[in-house]
Amino acid sequence: MSERQHGASWATAVQATLHCLTGCAIGEVLGMVLGTAFGWHNAATVVLSIVLAFVFGYGLTARGVLKSGLGAAAAFKIALAADTVSIAVMEIVDNTVVVAIPGAMDAGLTSGLFWLSLVVSLAIAFVVTVPVNKWMIGRGRGHAVVHAHHH
Repeated sequence: MSERQHGASWATAVQATLHCLTGCAIGEVLGMVLGTAFGWHNAATVVLSIVLAFVFGYGLTARGVLKSGLGAAAAFKIALAADTVSIAVMEIVDNTVVVAIPGAMDAGLTSGLFWLSLVVSLAIAFVVTVPVNKWMIGRGRGHAVVHAHHH
């Protein structure tokens, strides 16, 4: 397959996915840490992690778009358009992996299993999400929407 299938390079897809991963990782790790520290049920911890991943993912994108001079409402709409699918795919994969690792959800904050499961789950989510972002950017969707406001 060519480097620029559908008009989007793999490098562009990786860059967009790294951006998504940053927001997802901040929210995911914070949610897992808070849920674990508070002794919450696994389901509540996962829900908190997903909510925070979307909040931080959208927030990072909106922050960049706001710098281009757009208002808050427009920046939020662009963040929704740019990141929803990417964050959703990343969160589905990430949380599925964490839940599937035996003992990971019950491991404490001082456990290597807890931290290793988060790292592994985010790495797998990144690998799965890159082709999704490449496909979307090649069709003028996803992070392609943000790039129009960075110039």
